[in-house]
Amino acid sequence: MNPTRWAGVAVAAAVVFVLVAGAAFVLTAPDGRSVALSVPSSTTTTSGIVSTTASTTTSTTEATTTTTTTTAKPQVVGLVRGAEGDQVAAIQRRLTELHFDPGAVDGVYGLGTVYAVQAFQKLHGMEPTGEVTPAVEAALADPRTPSPLMPDGGTERVEIDLPRQLLFLYKGDQLRLITHISSGNNKRYCADGGCGTAITPVGAHRFMWRYPGWRTSRLGKLYNPVYFTGGGVAVHGATSVPTYPASHGCVRIPMHIAEYFPSLVARGDAVYVLDGKTAVSPAPPPAAELGPPPVDPPTSPDTELEPATTTTTTPTPSSVITLPPTTAADETTTSSTSVPTDEEGLIVPRNRRND
Repeated sequence: MNPTRWAGVAVAAAVVFVLVAGAAFVLTAPDGRSVALSVPSSTTTTSGIVSTTASTTTSTTEATTTTTTTTAKPQVVGLVRGAEGDQVAAIQRRLTELHFDPGAVDGVYGLGTVYAVQAFQKLHGMEPTGEVTPAVEAALADPRTPSPLMPDGGTERVEIDLPRQLLFLYKGDQLRLITHISSGNNKRYCADGGCGTAITPVGAHRFMWRYPGWRTSRLGKLYNPVYFTGGGVAVHGATSVPTYPASHGCVRIPMHIAEYFPSLVARGDAVYVLDGKTAVSPAPPPAAELGPPPVDPPTSPDTELEPATTTTTTPTPSSVITLPPTTAADETTTSSTSVPTDEEGLIVPRNRRND
């Protein structure tokens, strides 16, 4: 066979080889000449094999590239804060039916709804994310009925569940409200030259005094506080109510609930603080006399007042309670032997300031 025919055979063989391997090669012909071959994706010849194979190679390369570069976008499951619509309104109505308070049933997933969902999740042993997941929706359809923690504690009572960070309010021995709370964090603190431990005291107590509006104690701000210990521990509204114990000892509740909470309780109503370990007996009868309420001057949520001035008072008969004077510049101190009370029987400061 002459050299020209050898070169032709070599070229034909190289074409088939290149199509299979998908690369460029250099072949040596019998006469010693080097022949370089390559098949780009756009190459077409009169051979059907070349055209078909090149098309298949291009298709496979495109599919592989698409598979490796495409990533799935994360998807949000359920309802979260900021959502709006009929589904949110339906969740709000259901929470209200179950004695949680999401705020206005307006179809807007706001902070009040977040707090109500967190309380519902904690009651059902879920992580309190504040999001309505499919698991939350299933529990709303078939909710758990909470059992009273102090069934013999009186028909008008508040139960504070420290392990679950929940508050249950009973009126006429019927459950009226379940709310998310944040209690004492059990840590040491120091303020104004004194130190202590941030404890919400376990045991049986009774509501004694309340103040309307914002007040500032030496440890922080309280909104509409209702006190149940002589040491100044109260249930009160706060702008921050985390899902864990974070206070200096008071029981924080959401602001929209603090707006009306004082109207649901009366002086002498029992308050049970329970840790799930300590046995607590029913509260004793209300005391016939009370000491003075905590000296917390009124304030607004964004201002601080000067320290209270020291005053000297003459002891009064045990049946009379003298309220401490306040030190706000726009208030005057009034002396009187009578004790003003509201319709619920709780003591109300004479120098009222609605900040």
